[in-house]
Amino acid sequence: MSKAKNIKQFRNIGIMAHIDAGKTTVTERILYYTGKSHKIGEVHDGEAVMDWMQDEQDRGITITSAVTTCQWKQAQIQIIDTPGHVDFTIEVERALRVLDGAIGVFCAVGGVEPQSETVWRQADKYAVPRMAFINKMDRTGADFTGAVDSMKEKLNANPLIIQMPVGAEDQFAGVVDLINMQQIVWDDESLGAEYSTMDIDPAHAEQAAEYRENMLEILSEANDEIMEKYLGEEEITVQELRDAIRQATIERKLVPVLCGSALKNKGIQPLLDAIASFLPSPVDIEAVKGTHPDTQEEIECPARKDAPLAALIFKVSMIEGRKLSFARIYSGRLETGKDVYNSSLQKKEKLSRILKMHANKRERVDEASAGDIIGVVGLKESSTGETLCDQGHPVLLEQMEYEEPVISIAVEPKTHADQEKLDDVLEKFTIEDPTLKVSKDDETGQTILSGMGELHLEIIISRMLKEFNTNVNVGNPQVVYREVLNADSAGDAVFEREISGKMHYAGMQLSVQPLSRGAGFEFISNVDPGILPDKYLPHIETGIRETIDSGYLKGYPLVDVRVTLSGVNLDERTSELSVSVCASMACKNALENASISLLEPIMDVELFVPEAFMGDAIADLNTRGGKVESITPKLNIQVIKAVVPLSKMFGYSTALRSATQGRGTFTMQFKAFDKV
Repeated sequence: MSKAKNIKQFRNIGIMAHIDAGKTTVTERILYYTGKSHKIGEVHDGEAVMDWMQDEQDRGITITSAVTTCQWKQAQIQIIDTPGHVDFTIEVERALRVLDGAIGVFCAVGGVEPQSETVWRQADKYAVPRMAFINKMDRTGADFTGAVDSMKEKLNANPLIIQMPVGAEDQFAGVVDLINMQQIVWDDESLGAEYSTMDIDPAHAEQAAEYRENMLEILSEANDEIMEKYLGEEEITVQELRDAIRQATIERKLVPVLCGSALKNKGIQPLLDAIASFLPSPVDIEAVKGTHPDTQEEIECPARKDAPLAALIFKVSMIEGRKLSFARIYSGRLETGKDVYNSSLQKKEKLSRILKMHANKRERVDEASAGDIIGVVGLKESSTGETLCDQGHPVLLEQMEYEEPVISIAVEPKTHADQEKLDDVLEKFTIEDPTLKVSKDDETGQTILSGMGELHLEIIISRMLKEFNTNVNVGNPQVVYREVLNADSAGDAVFEREISGKMHYAGMQLSVQPLSRGAGFEFISNVDPGILPDKYLPHIETGIRETIDSGYLKGYPLVDVRVTLSGVNLDERTSELSVSVCASMACKNALENASISLLEPIMDVELFVPEAFMGDAIADLNTRGGKVESITPKLNIQVIKAVVPLSKMFGYSTALRSATQGRGTFTMQFKAFDKV
């Protein structure tokens, strides 16, 4: 696929951040300086290479995670640029699932912002080694140490500062490399492509010495050899420093911190050097483990070309009507035209093409192997989260988990021609995006779309029109509620019926109990296996689950409930069908006798408003039933944290803009379900 075919030179990284921290701009500069782009694409001009979708260009935000490959010195860097908006968290989640390392981009003015916290926690979940890049050092109000402190405070991270900024705001002139103790200055004429290293300016020498001392102290706590030399006041070589930083980064003990201004073309080449030096290659991290689909035994998938194939499909895109699957190969290799086995579906699939990706441009290759992140054409039935392997060596990699949707809208086609296209278009979107759910309302006949937020659904509707020429009328957004039990209840049922000339019979007694919030669904059988054969248990559980999922009060799923089967009556007429239907009837009976409440989604809302408008913003939150939890002053603005029911937040962005003369912004993410 490229010159750097040695897997030790691979760096599979993601760039993650809060919306507007400059993440896509950082990626654009990386592509420019590694020779992938011949001109710098700017987000504000709608020309960013990685934001290739029309909606991304119109809105200046990243919506889908784009994949690209570039070369820096000896390293082959495969980058996934992920969205920063909370509605597209799924894109970040699936990118982090297949990455070996990540860069958190933070704004020097804003520090760690809400969505940065969310993606950082996702990276913790997948144990991804990270570095941090403090961007926008040229902005008014830039505060390097403030941004680093917010990493400690909000992310519980252990930052290791390996670069000191020279100046800040409009005086930002470059950085001091604390490992080599050199000053780096960029040439504005060459758009930052030319830069020079020099001795540290005497005016900054004392501060740089303090920073380096601090770096050695923190590093010595993570590395015994450095500790010995540091305490013994022995000289520590640059190579020893680099090795220790690399080891501490890969072990996730430290997060190296660099800084710069991507928009002003300063700081990117040292960031690329740091990616190559400190972030892991596929062989530096623990081999991915899967399970055997039949025996459930654990199988290790080493990052070697000669090992059996194990690849995970982490994303599916429909591009120009064709299905393109993105896969990360953990071990073994894929070849064009060869069969692969999808162990999740237990089916064979044929690869017609393997593509090396560069945002929305692609290059055909004949084969790809361990460590590669590629696009694959020809997989008809495979979808996100499924495993590709050799049929002779089947393995199942861990499935991905998705958040449940919290908001729904009704859509109906405008014309008969749109009607014919609608189902097809929606099917394509749900293949692409597992957090988008489509259902039909039996009572009204409407098609209901459920997603992660207003923006998420707004972009789906926009893409329908722009990419697929499908016009729809959109009904008001509806909140997706849940139902919950308030107390224990019991029910029983007898099912006796002739179906297709054969009698079916079962009798059942069960009880339902509420569990603590977030506990989920539990099914327990207290019936002696001698009375109830094991083969019937899955069918009983299926019948109960179907009833629980369709709720009782308003048809919303019932959550946090335990169902206990206490007795059964079976005879020679009993079948799988009769136990399933009887369990469903007994469960409905128990719910009819139960006290049930509705739960609604409650959102964590964070507002950023100028002080002058704070009173109006809080008054508006109060009218929406919001509870203000904290107010923190921060550089001419007030940060208000509140919890508000989602049902009261529709159209809030417009209300906030008019209350703050367009200067207030907010972020919102799902917190929990609570009683209405």
